[in-house]
Amino acid sequence: MDIKMEVAVFGGGCFWCTEAIFQELRGVISVTSGYAGGSMEAPHYEAVSSGSTGHAEVIKIEFDPQIISYRDLLEVFFSTHDPTTLNRQGANVGTQYRSLIFYTSDEQKIIAGKYIQELADTKIFDHGIITELKPLEQFYTAEEHHQDYYAKNTEAPYCQIVINPKLEKLREKHSKLLKE
Repeated sequence: MDIKMEVAVFGGGCFWCTEAIFQELRGVISVTSGYAGGSMEAPHYEAVSSGSTGHAEVIKIEFDPQIISYRDLLEVFFSTHDPTTLNRQGANVGTQYRSLIFYTSDEQKIIAGKYIQELADTKIFDHGIITELKPLEQFYTAEEHHQDYYAKNTEAPYCQIVINPKLEKLREKHSKLLKE
């Protein structure tokens, strides 16, 4: 029996944070930090950080849709970052930290569009959702030292101050989706 994996690509601020969050979910096979959405071919961290490439820090999630749905991933995405602030997540400021969803199929585009509308209709956020919804054209894998950053640096101040509270929120709100 072949398991058909799917790919989801999200940008929700610093990729160290989003990577750590999605690695905790059952049905997620892999999470890769990278860059997408810009014009520069083969971008690197320094160029993306300058804000001149148009790329955002994103994660590519490979998941088993028989274990976790794309909608579940969207629920986690929207509950673990602020989709109402333009080009900013906490202290991270710049277009590389914008909120976006790169869909990899028409089905993902429809599901994400409907979910964003649901959130807007329920007025769960105090401000309007500015998350961009775009087709994935190209994903560039980030440098090796950005991969599994939290797992390799759990005691680092950034991990303690920024990532740990996001993980606590994930565990509180989405315990049913966590790996055993």
